[in-house]
Amino acid sequence: MGEINVTDPKSQNQAIVHALYKTLANGDTKNVTRILATDLEWWFHGPLNCHHMMRMLTGEALPTEFKFEPRSITAIGDEIVIAEGYEGAHVYWVHVWTLKEGLITRFREYFNTWLTVKELKPKPVGQWVSKENCSTVWRSQPRDLFRRSLPGLMLAI
Repeated sequence: MGEINVTDPKSQNQAIVHALYKTLANGDTKNVTRILATDLEWWFHGPLNCHHMMRMLTGEALPTEFKFEPRSITAIGDEIVIAEGYEGAHVYWVHVWTLKEGLITRFREYFNTWLTVKELKPKPVGQWVSKENCSTVWRSQPRDLFRRSLPGLMLAI
């Protein structure tokens, strides 16, 4: 992967994730390992046979087995990048990447699952979480699948 010369952490992380997908599409999994933490934390939600990205990252799958072509890549704050993609009417995925100092430390993979990401703002001691300190920062936007019934999850950041 080439050097990414962006000074803003939000833009830099978005560029790193974008480069990750391009590198995987080219079958260059060895270069991908340079931006993954050795103790990468991974979490998956979806059908058991759909661990496609983790299989690619570990080298268990060839890049031709499943093509990840993000329809959108969105940075949320200075550490989180969300990529979303879909292929036809039966495949929808969301990847939530957490980066620290240019290194991917956490990966959340959602397959055929609607996702809503809410930011929990720090609250004064003794107050409960409410609408005032919890806002939606990202929501699944699968244009071709809006009529499809899928399980939904909320990710709190």
